[in-house]
Amino acid sequence: MSTLTDTAPTRSGVLSNSAPNPRPFRLVRHSLALAKRSLIKTWRTPEALIDVTLQPVLFLIIFVYVFGGAVAGSTHDYLQFLLPGILAQTIATGAIAIGVNLNTDIAKGIFDRFRSLPIPRSAPLVGAVLGDVVRYVIVTVSTLAIGYVMGFRIDTDPFRAIAGCLLAVLFALCLSWLPVLVSMKVRTAGAVQGVMFALIMPLSFASNVFVGADTLPGWMQAFVDVNPMTHLVASVRGLFLGTPLGNHVWWTLAWCAGFVAVFMPLALRAYRKKI
Repeated sequence: MSTLTDTAPTRSGVLSNSAPNPRPFRLVRHSLALAKRSLIKTWRTPEALIDVTLQPVLFLIIFVYVFGGAVAGSTHDYLQFLLPGILAQTIATGAIAIGVNLNTDIAKGIFDRFRSLPIPRSAPLVGAVLGDVVRYVIVTVSTLAIGYVMGFRIDTDPFRAIAGCLLAVLFALCLSWLPVLVSMKVRTAGAVQGVMFALIMPLSFASNVFVGADTLPGWMQAFVDVNPMTHLVASVRGLFLGTPLGNHVWWTLAWCAGFVAVFMPLALRAYRKKI
Protein backbone atom coordinates (compact mmCIF):
# COMPACT_ATOMS: atom_id res chain seq x y z
CA MET A 1 0.00 0.00 0.00
CA SER A 2 1.37 3.44 -0.89
CA THR A 3 1.95 6.05 1.76
CA LEU A 4 0.40 9.52 1.88
CA THR A 5 3.59 11.15 0.63
CA ASP A 6 4.97 8.58 -1.70
CA THR A 7 5.57 10.27 -5.03
CA ALA A 8 9.18 11.06 -5.79
CA PRO A 9 11.09 11.02 -9.08
CA THR A 10 13.52 8.18 -9.69
CA ARG A 11 16.78 8.57 -11.58
CA SER A 12 15.05 7.68 -14.81
CA GLY A 13 12.49 10.44 -14.29
CA VAL A 14 9.63 8.03 -13.78
CA LEU A 15 7.45 8.53 -10.72
CA SER A 16 7.81 5.81 -8.16
CA ASN A 17 5.18 4.90 -5.59
CA SER A 18 7.69 3.00 -3.49
CA ALA A 19 10.09 5.88 -2.80
CA PRO A 20 10.63 6.86 0.83
CA ASN A 21 8.62 9.66 2.37
CA PRO A 22 9.98 13.14 1.65
CA ARG A 23 11.41 15.21 4.42
CA PRO A 24 9.01 17.55 6.25
CA PHE A 25 10.49 20.70 4.72
CA ARG A 26 9.74 19.34 1.24
CA LEU A 27 6.09 18.83 2.15
CA VAL A 28 5.94 22.34 3.60
CA ARG A 29 7.58 23.86 0.52
CA HIS A 30 5.21 22.22 -1.95
CA SER A 31 2.18 22.87 0.26
CA LEU A 32 3.00 26.58 0.43
CA ALA A 33 3.42 26.69 -3.35
CA LEU A 34 -0.03 25.15 -3.79
CA ALA A 35 -1.44 27.48 -1.12
CA LYS A 36 -0.21 30.35 -3.28
CA ARG A 37 -2.13 28.83 -6.19
CA SER A 38 -5.29 28.88 -4.06
CA LEU A 39 -4.71 32.52 -3.17
CA ILE A 40 -4.24 33.48 -6.82
CA LYS A 41 -7.43 31.63 -7.71
CA THR A 42 -9.32 33.52 -4.98
CA TRP A 43 -7.86 36.84 -6.11
CA ARG A 44 -9.08 36.23 -9.67
CA THR A 45 -12.59 35.24 -8.54
CA PRO A 46 -13.48 37.77 -5.81
CA GLU A 47 -17.15 36.80 -6.01
CA ALA A 48 -16.13 33.61 -4.21
CA LEU A 49 -15.64 35.74 -1.09
CA ILE A 50 -19.30 36.74 -0.81
CA ASP A 51 -19.93 34.17 1.90
CA VAL A 52 -17.18 35.62 4.12
CA THR A 53 -17.91 39.30 3.44
CA LEU A 54 -21.63 39.76 2.82
CA GLN A 55 -23.00 36.93 4.99
CA PRO A 56 -21.82 38.28 8.37
CA VAL A 57 -23.18 41.71 7.45
CA LEU A 58 -26.61 40.31 6.62
CA PHE A 59 -26.71 38.07 9.69
CA LEU A 60 -25.79 40.88 12.07
CA ILE A 61 -28.27 43.36 10.58
CA ILE A 62 -31.14 40.87 10.43
CA PHE A 63 -30.71 39.30 13.85
CA VAL A 64 -29.81 42.48 15.73
CA TYR A 65 -32.56 44.72 14.38
CA VAL A 66 -35.27 42.08 13.97
CA PHE A 67 -34.72 39.98 17.11
CA GLY A 68 -32.58 42.23 19.33
CA GLY A 69 -35.46 44.01 21.02
CA ALA A 70 -37.39 40.80 21.67
CA VAL A 71 -34.44 38.72 22.84
CA ALA A 72 -32.39 41.23 24.85
CA GLY A 73 -34.65 44.26 25.11
CA SER A 74 -31.94 46.35 23.46
CA THR A 75 -30.38 46.12 20.03
CA HIS A 76 -27.03 47.36 21.40
CA ASP A 77 -26.96 44.77 24.19
CA TYR A 78 -27.89 42.03 21.76
CA LEU A 79 -25.19 43.18 19.32
CA GLN A 80 -22.59 42.86 22.09
CA PHE A 81 -23.85 39.35 22.84
CA LEU A 82 -24.40 38.24 19.24
CA LEU A 83 -21.29 39.35 17.36
CA PRO A 84 -18.90 36.72 18.79
CA GLY A 85 -21.50 34.07 17.93
CA ILE A 86 -21.95 35.34 14.38
CA LEU A 87 -18.18 35.37 13.95
CA ALA A 88 -17.97 31.74 15.06
CA GLN A 89 -20.89 30.67 12.88
CA THR A 90 -19.72 32.49 9.76
CA ILE A 91 -16.14 31.33 10.07
CA ALA A 92 -17.38 27.73 10.43
CA THR A 93 -19.70 27.94 7.41
CA GLY A 94 -16.89 29.65 5.48
CA ALA A 95 -14.91 26.43 5.76
CA ILE A 96 -17.47 24.72 3.52
CA ALA A 97 -16.02 26.44 0.46
CA ILE A 98 -12.80 24.46 0.56
CA GLY A 99 -14.71 21.20 0.15
CA VAL A 100 -16.71 22.61 -2.77
CA ASN A 101 -13.57 23.92 -4.48
CA LEU A 102 -11.63 20.68 -4.04
CA ASN A 103 -14.50 18.60 -5.42
CA THR A 104 -14.73 20.93 -8.42
CA ASP A 105 -10.99 20.73 -9.07
CA ILE A 106 -11.10 16.93 -8.94
CA ALA A 107 -13.99 16.88 -11.42
CA LYS A 108 -12.01 19.13 -13.77
CA GLY A 109 -9.00 16.82 -13.68
CA ILE A 110 -6.65 19.30 -12.00
CA PHE A 111 -5.63 16.75 -9.40
CA ASP A 112 -4.62 14.34 -12.15
CA ARG A 113 -1.93 16.87 -13.02
CA PHE A 114 -0.88 17.10 -9.37
CA ARG A 115 -0.59 13.32 -9.28
CA SER A 116 1.91 13.39 -12.15
CA LEU A 117 4.16 15.90 -10.41
CA PRO A 118 7.07 14.90 -8.14
CA ILE A 119 5.41 16.32 -5.04
CA PRO A 120 4.16 14.70 -1.82
CA ARG A 121 0.73 13.15 -2.28
CA SER A 122 -0.71 15.17 0.62
CA ALA A 123 0.64 18.55 -0.58
CA PRO A 124 -2.44 19.54 -2.66
CA LEU A 125 -4.77 19.09 0.30
CA VAL A 126 -2.46 20.70 2.84
CA GLY A 127 -1.87 23.59 0.44
CA ALA A 128 -5.59 24.10 -0.10
CA VAL A 129 -6.21 24.24 3.65
CA LEU A 130 -3.36 26.70 4.22
CA GLY A 131 -4.59 28.90 1.40
CA ASP A 132 -8.00 29.20 3.03
CA VAL A 133 -6.49 31.01 6.02
CA VAL A 134 -6.98 34.24 4.05
CA ARG A 135 -10.73 33.60 3.85
CA TYR A 136 -10.91 33.14 7.62
CA VAL A 137 -8.99 36.36 8.22
CA ILE A 138 -11.33 38.21 5.85
CA VAL A 139 -14.46 36.96 7.61
CA THR A 140 -13.00 38.00 10.97
CA VAL A 141 -12.13 41.48 9.77
CA SER A 142 -15.44 42.01 7.95
CA THR A 143 -17.49 40.85 10.94
CA LEU A 144 -15.66 43.13 13.36
CA ALA A 145 -15.81 46.03 10.89
CA ILE A 146 -19.58 45.91 10.39
CA GLY A 147 -20.04 45.28 14.10
CA TYR A 148 -18.00 48.38 14.93
CA VAL A 149 -20.13 50.46 12.55
CA MET A 150 -23.28 49.13 14.23
CA GLY A 151 -21.93 49.97 17.70
CA PHE A 152 -20.09 46.87 18.89
CA ARG A 153 -17.16 47.58 21.19
CA ILE A 154 -14.49 45.24 22.60
CA ASP A 155 -14.36 45.58 26.38
CA THR A 156 -10.99 43.91 26.94
CA ASP A 157 -7.45 44.78 25.86
CA PRO A 158 -6.07 44.45 22.30
CA PHE A 159 -4.06 41.33 23.19
CA ARG A 160 -7.16 39.41 24.26
CA ALA A 161 -9.06 40.68 21.24
CA ILE A 162 -6.33 39.43 18.89
CA ALA A 163 -6.24 36.12 20.78
CA GLY A 164 -9.99 35.75 20.21
CA CYS A 165 -9.58 36.37 16.49
CA LEU A 166 -6.68 33.93 16.22
CA LEU A 167 -8.64 31.28 18.12
CA ALA A 168 -11.57 31.62 15.70
CA VAL A 169 -9.24 31.35 12.68
CA LEU A 170 -7.51 28.31 14.18
CA PHE A 171 -10.88 26.63 14.79
CA ALA A 172 -11.92 27.14 11.17
CA LEU A 173 -8.54 25.97 9.90
CA CYS A 174 -8.80 22.72 11.84
CA LEU A 175 -12.51 22.24 11.07
CA SER A 176 -11.80 22.63 7.34
CA TRP A 177 -10.46 19.06 7.24
CA LEU A 178 -14.07 17.88 7.64
CA PRO A 179 -15.29 19.43 4.34
CA VAL A 180 -12.06 18.20 2.74
CA LEU A 181 -13.02 14.68 3.79
CA VAL A 182 -16.59 15.14 2.55
CA SER A 183 -15.31 16.41 -0.80
CA MET A 184 -13.40 13.15 -1.24
CA LYS A 185 -16.46 11.03 -0.44
CA VAL A 186 -19.28 12.62 -2.47
CA ARG A 187 -19.50 12.98 -6.21
CA THR A 188 -20.60 16.59 -6.79
CA ALA A 189 -19.80 20.02 -5.38
CA GLY A 190 -23.49 20.55 -4.65
CA ALA A 191 -23.51 17.43 -2.51
CA VAL A 192 -20.54 18.74 -0.53
CA GLN A 193 -22.42 21.95 0.23
CA GLY A 194 -25.60 20.10 1.18
CA VAL A 195 -23.86 17.65 3.50
CA MET A 196 -21.81 20.34 5.20
CA PHE A 197 -24.76 22.66 5.80
CA ALA A 198 -26.62 19.72 7.32
CA LEU A 199 -23.69 19.26 9.72
CA ILE A 200 -22.88 22.90 10.50
CA MET A 201 -26.40 24.28 10.99
CA PRO A 202 -27.27 22.08 14.00
CA LEU A 203 -23.94 23.01 15.58
CA SER A 204 -24.74 26.70 15.06
CA PHE A 205 -28.35 26.82 16.27
CA ALA A 206 -28.11 24.23 19.05
CA SER A 207 -25.50 26.35 20.82
CA ASN A 208 -25.06 29.68 22.56
CA VAL A 209 -24.64 31.63 19.31
CA PHE A 210 -28.03 33.39 19.35
CA VAL A 211 -29.28 32.94 22.92
CA GLY A 212 -27.87 31.94 26.26
CA ALA A 213 -27.52 28.20 26.71
CA ASP A 214 -29.56 28.34 29.94
CA THR A 215 -32.65 29.47 28.00
CA LEU A 216 -32.73 26.30 25.89
CA PRO A 217 -34.73 23.17 26.76
CA GLY A 218 -33.08 20.82 29.22
CA TRP A 219 -32.86 17.95 26.75
CA MET A 220 -31.02 20.22 24.31
CA GLN A 221 -28.58 21.60 26.87
CA ALA A 222 -26.84 18.24 27.12
CA PHE A 223 -25.82 18.60 23.48
CA VAL A 224 -25.10 22.32 23.82
CA ASP A 225 -22.65 21.68 26.64
CA VAL A 226 -20.46 19.44 24.46
CA ASN A 227 -20.98 21.35 21.22
CA PRO A 228 -17.60 22.64 19.95
CA MET A 229 -19.32 25.79 18.68
CA THR A 230 -20.51 26.54 22.22
CA HIS A 231 -16.97 26.45 23.56
CA LEU A 232 -15.65 28.60 20.70
CA VAL A 233 -18.37 31.25 21.16
CA ALA A 234 -17.89 31.34 24.94
CA SER A 235 -14.14 31.69 24.42
CA VAL A 236 -14.48 34.55 21.94
CA ARG A 237 -17.04 36.30 24.15
CA GLY A 238 -14.71 36.03 27.10
CA LEU A 239 -11.74 37.36 25.14
CA PHE A 240 -13.77 40.18 23.55
CA LEU A 241 -16.10 41.17 26.39
CA GLY A 242 -14.43 39.92 29.55
CA THR A 243 -17.10 37.36 30.43
CA PRO A 244 -15.93 34.31 32.45
CA LEU A 245 -13.78 32.02 30.31
CA GLY A 246 -13.75 28.93 32.50
CA ASN A 247 -12.29 26.02 30.57
CA HIS A 248 -13.80 27.04 27.23
CA VAL A 249 -10.49 28.01 25.60
CA TRP A 250 -8.94 24.67 26.54
CA TRP A 251 -12.00 22.82 25.27
CA THR A 252 -11.82 24.76 22.00
CA LEU A 253 -8.15 23.88 21.56
CA ALA A 254 -8.95 20.25 22.37
CA TRP A 255 -11.66 20.23 19.69
CA CYS A 256 -9.20 21.77 17.20
CA ALA A 257 -6.69 19.02 17.94
CA GLY A 258 -9.44 16.43 17.62
CA PHE A 259 -10.56 17.74 14.23
CA VAL A 260 -7.03 17.48 12.87
CA ALA A 261 -6.31 14.11 14.49
CA VAL A 262 -9.50 12.51 13.14
CA PHE A 263 -10.42 14.22 9.87
CA MET A 264 -6.99 14.95 8.40
CA PRO A 265 -5.84 11.28 8.22
CA LEU A 266 -9.26 10.21 6.95
CA ALA A 267 -9.23 12.93 4.29
CA LEU A 268 -5.72 12.01 3.13
CA ARG A 269 -6.64 8.33 3.01
CA ALA A 270 -9.80 9.07 0.99
CA TYR A 271 -7.77 11.30 -1.32
CA ARG A 272 -5.24 8.54 -1.93
CA LYS A 273 -8.02 6.15 -2.88
CA LYS A 274 -9.87 8.66 -5.06
CA ILE A 275 -6.97 10.05 -7.08
